[in-house]
Amino acid sequence: MDDLTNRSTREVFEDHLQLAQEGSFEEDIKRNFSKECVVLTNRGAFCGHDGLRQLADMLQREIPDAAYGYINRLVEDRFALLEWTADCGTVAVYDGADSFVVENGKVVAQTIHYTLSVRDPQSLTNRAAS
Repeated sequence: MDDLTNRSTREVFEDHLQLAQEGSFEEDIKRNFSKECVVLTNRGAFCGHDGLRQLADMLQREIPDAAYGYINRLVEDRFALLEWTADCGTVAVYDGADSFVVENGKVVAQTIHYTLSVRDPQSLTNRAAS
């Protein structure tokens, strides 16, 4: 793909999900996210590629090596919605929801919401001490 600016929202969204499943994080942010993207979460606001890296690190600490499931995918015009789950054994997410705004072939805004469901409260104490 030489010119990424002409991609549809669906193409950007599906490419993002595919690269995420493959664990190709750096390739994903390079191809699919604007350098000025803004991500709003229930944990704060994060900006640009560095903000995406911070979020990825946070998620990896909260749900290490989780298996992700994509429950629902919707795309309309320049907007997309993903409902997802994640499970790493001791912690799970059952209500993950991300929304995306795509312009010129890149995500320019995203929202992320999820709630951690702890199966083993001791695991969070151990992780916090690390």
